[in-house]
Amino acid sequence: MNNRINLLLAGLGVLTIPGCNTAQEKEEHSPNILYIFPDQFRNHAMGFWEEDGFKEQVRFQADPVHTPHLNTFARESMVLTSAMSNCPLSSPHRGILLTGMYPHRSGVPLNCNSTRPFSSLREDAECISDVFSKAGYDCGYFGKLHVDFPTPNDPESPGQYVEERRPAWDAYTPESRRHGFNYWYSYGTFDEHKTPHYWDTDGRRHEIKEWSPLHEAKEVISYLKNERGERDSKKPFFVMVSMNPPHSPYQSLDDCMEEDYNLYKDIPLNQLLVRPNADATMEKAKCTPYYFASVTGVDRAFGMILNSLKELGLDKNTIVVFTSDHGETMCSQATDDPKNSPYAESMNVPFLVRYPGKMPPAVDDLLLSSPDIMPTLLGLAGLGDKIPTEVQGENYAPLFLGEKNSVKRPASALYFQNLDGEKESNGLVQNYFPSARGIKTARHTLALYIDRNTHQITRTLLFDDEKDPYQLTNLLPADHPELFTSLCQEMGRELKKIEDPWYEQGILKDLLNY
Repeated sequence: MNNRINLLLAGLGVLTIPGCNTAQEKEEHSPNILYIFPDQFRNHAMGFWEEDGFKEQVRFQADPVHTPHLNTFARESMVLTSAMSNCPLSSPHRGILLTGMYPHRSGVPLNCNSTRPFSSLREDAECISDVFSKAGYDCGYFGKLHVDFPTPNDPESPGQYVEERRPAWDAYTPESRRHGFNYWYSYGTFDEHKTPHYWDTDGRRHEIKEWSPLHEAKEVISYLKNERGERDSKKPFFVMVSMNPPHSPYQSLDDCMEEDYNLYKDIPLNQLLVRPNADATMEKAKCTPYYFASVTGVDRAFGMILNSLKELGLDKNTIVVFTSDHGETMCSQATDDPKNSPYAESMNVPFLVRYPGKMPPAVDDLLLSSPDIMPTLLGLAGLGDKIPTEVQGENYAPLFLGEKNSVKRPASALYFQNLDGEKESNGLVQNYFPSARGIKTARHTLALYIDRNTHQITRTLLFDDEKDPYQLTNLLPADHPELFTSLCQEMGRELKKIEDPWYEQGILKDLLNY
């Protein structure tokens, strides 16, 4: 497969390298950034993967979903086939995204709730929004955040959590922890999709009776139009939009729009679950029409935002990214867990970037890792020299801009799974256990799971993703010793490079050859 296949779409402009002669020109032409990442949206759930120009570049059959806006957007964008969520779980991915650092450095190794005080975004980290803010951007955050340790800091009820559930998952983020975002319309995590709530910049809580992606799209559009003086229109903007759907729940019309559900409700489950590793007899299979309905609803909300950009004349100078923090297994691999695994349905996420006139539309097999997103976005905005020194990801902006020969492509992407560690007598978790590590190359997937006490291997997953794209056959290391050894050594090199806990603790050091 070629690394890069130009789509040769007429009328989208030719490649030019951004650069300005004066500080004033640079300020005037700084691109806006709009980063939209619905939660639990797998790469396979986009209809364009069945269209000419795309289907030839992947080995899987696309889900039978209606995504007309994404289909159009893909033909205007750089589309990655192999973007990976290295730690495919909401909070850890978001910590990586914001800081450009892996979970052991970002401060967020586990999903954030009130029993895990150690898992919370580092206050001292220089996040992507901090960099953009210092560079003169107006920074706005909309939707789900889920990187803060919930504390009793309800603005309306001081000394109380923002919810009654224990452990508490939802959280209010005070101004001191917003990392450069000057406009705020967000919450921690809350999974009632048609009755969402948000805290605004001033800490006021808003109770909404509308499906959350549609409501958030309207709020973003209001921000773009500056209807309420939400932003400084003299500045470029950096906006992140985190829609919760298609994240669970996806079980009823309380979770999605009925018009979208009607597109799928009469289709037999075995015709919706087209992946041969999916089991349509699982109880979870009943959720499939609701999950796909949520995908279609997110597509509509995304289209609303894109249309507003165009109507306002902002589309030509705005870098738009569509991606997700992790995927959804949806009855694949006989697991009910939608995420937190090395399976393709969990790790492989959408990653589409549009930058009119600067970025040629293409399909690319770059093995993009989560920590690469922050430095790459800064590079695309001309702020490559502002990337914080702590960042562990790579800046692939030159590749996105067509400078293929100036960037060394990654040979692999790491996989991480962490679990709760020891607990105190009061039930608070003191630390985390690095339960699994893995490596994904262009052809293979390897994951090793270890025992809590002995740190010896308890389970191995090894797949030839080229011959077996649906990962139906778990290869035995004993039958493929050279391949197994090679992948282990690659994993060891990468874990050592980032100073992962497995390297620091010498876990499987003889096998991984740090």
